[in-house]
Parts: sequence; C-alpha cells; structure tokens
Amino acid sequence: MATKVVVYGLSTEGYSIACQIALNGGDVQIIDESTPSAISIKQDIANLYPSVQALKDDEPLLAMTSIDAAISKAQVLIFAPRIRKTGQDIKIEINSKFKDAVSNVKKGCIVVYGLGTGFGGNSENILLLEHVTGLKVGKNVSYFYYPLSKETTITKTCIGSSNGKENEILNKLLSNDKKFNFLSLSSAEYFHAIDILKRFSNQTSILEVCKFAKDSVTKSDLNSENLGEIFLDDMINGLFDLRALSNSFEGASSLMYLINGSMKGMDGYIKRLIDETRLILKKNELKASRTKILLLWTLDQHEMKGEKIEKLQELETKLKDYIGDVEAISQPVNTFQNDKTTIVVVCSKHDFHYMMKNKKDDQLILLKANPLCQLVSQK
Repeated sequence: MATKVVVYGLSTEGYSIACQIALNGGDVQIIDESTPSAISIKQDIANLYPSVQALKDDEPLLAMTSIDAAISKAQVLIFAPRIRKTGQDIKIEINSKFKDAVSNVKKGCIVVYGLGTGFGGNSENILLLEHVTGLKVGKNVSYFYYPLSKETTITKTCIGSSNGKENEILNKLLSNDKKFNFLSLSSAEYFHAIDILKRFSNQTSILEVCKFAKDSVTKSDLNSENLGEIFLDDMINGLFDLRALSNSFEGASSLMYLINGSMKGMDGYIKRLIDETRLILKKNELKASRTKILLLWTLDQHEMKGEKIEKLQELETKLKDYIGDVEAISQPVNTFQNDKTTIVVVCSKHDFHYMMKNKKDDQLILLKANPLCQLVSQK
C-alpha cells in the first residue's frame, strides 16, 4: 500500500517535493494554507503541471480533504510553508505554522522539517513538536531535517535524523537517482551552515572587490570572468538561512564576523545599486522629476521564503527617497513611452535575457543589477 504523505505548504519547494513523491509512488496531498485544504497530487498532475503557478492558472479539478483529516492519516509530514513575515516576526510565524502542521499527527508519523535553521534550531523544533502532540521523538514519532531550496532536488543529499539512522521510507519517496546520507541533526545543521557560508563568503568577496571597478575597461575585464552573470536575484538566495544562522549566536566570534560581513555586504550592495542609479541621472543631466525607474524583477510568489520580495520592497522604498516615480514590475514588460526618461534596473538573469530579446525602445537605459552595476544601453 502506498505511503500516505502530506506536504504542509503549497510553496514552490513543497510542490516540487510533492511531485517527486507522487512520481515515486507515494500517496501525497499538499496543504494550501490560503484555502485551507489538502489537495491530492497524482502522477498525472505531477507530469502535467511543472509549477504551483501552472497548477493555479489551470485550476484542474482535484480531490480535496480537510487539513485535519489529511494530517491525522499521514505517515509522513513534510513542513514546507510560505513564510512572509520579516525581522523578529519570522520566528513567530514559523512556530505558529509548525504548531498547526503537527497538531494532528499520530503515533508513528515521520516529521520532516524543510526550513533552514541555525545551530540548535532542530532541538527547539523537537521540543515544540513534543509539547504540541504529547508524543516523544525517537519513541513514537520520528523527526528529520531536510532544508529545502529550489536546488534541493538536484544537489542536496544530506538528511538530518533524530536518531542518526537511515530511513528507508524517505529514501524511497525522495529518491531521484541519488543516495541520501543520513546524519545526526547537529551534523546536518553544520553541513548546511558550511554550504550557506561558503556561498555568501565567495559572493561578498566579489561584491566588495567589484566596488573598486569604476571605469568601463576594468568592468569589461572583470565581466570576462562571468561576474556580470551574477544578478541580485542570485545574491539573495539563502539569505533567510544566513539570518537563521546569525540568530544562533551571541557575542563576538570569527563565525559571527563571517555572517555579519556577508549581511553587511548585501546591505552595502543595495546602497551601491541606488547610488549607481542616481549617478546615471547626474551623468545624463536628468532631473529626478523627469525620470521614471522601473525595477524589473520577475519573482516566484510561491517560494517558501520571502527574502526576495522583502529586498525588492526595500529597494523600491529607498529609491523613492530620491526619485518619486519608482515602480516594481515583472514580465511581460510594457515600457510605453511618456515624457519621462526611463531607467530599467534589471534584477535577474532571466529578466535581462527577456529585455535584450524584447527591447524595442533605444531610449531606454538599462542597468544590470550585478556586481559590476553595468550600463547596457545609454541614452
């Protein structure tokens, strides 16, 4: 008989893993927090709809049950919610949703936590799970840590386990021609931290050095090493997890310097992008009142983590301090001409390729939101 799986959260990552499980023969339902109901994902749905948006756009007739009924029958529960709060409210939102997710789990259930945590985060989750359910991890309920991202299904092979042992059910359900390495929870947290810190340390080095590239020749030289292919969209990936890691520590330590340096590097880049935009006005002798800024960033609104939405709002708000007419847009782009000069700040590789393919107006000024802050077209 097929293993009954419930994925809590109709997120991009949650839907991706639900489809993988359906294709591997699991009986899977995914909880849409906004409805709220549990939707059955069969193999034909997994093959037909590649994304949450495609599924929502087509609105196929799907078997639905109540959340409580679905979770109470689940043999495996995967926690993959959409988190949209910021700052100190994030932890409150996560804990609230985790309580909702596990409140009806029964004995023998396998709980898989899909959000990245800092050091000791899983110990806190286990305490909360035991408090809400009255069950005991390791005795009548199992707990696993598998931090999800858009790249997880391709690259992630480590799963943290509360008993450090392999789980055949998860191996079979999540398998995608790869063998999983089941580790202790602390080891899985450390490996995840190393992945995140390596990524941001490398990125921060690039951002900080590229600040000094002022002239077009130097920018062109640096661009030959593909530095121009890193966009703001790529830079933000993993910021949620970096912040979670930051909250694990107090006081000064080498690790905290690494984490804080990475976060300051990201803040510094946002400031630099704003300065570069203002510099375009100065060099072209454009008046702020006669200039329109379009922030082109086609975001996945269904991603688990909302750090990209947050950064876009931050960029828009800060730019409005200098230029009144600022608008965040996504594809398709309608750059109808008015009497204002239009600067398009392109925030992702996908959006940049779209603009180069569809740019019909030579009067547009394009600024690539990459480490070099390159101008592609100048009036």
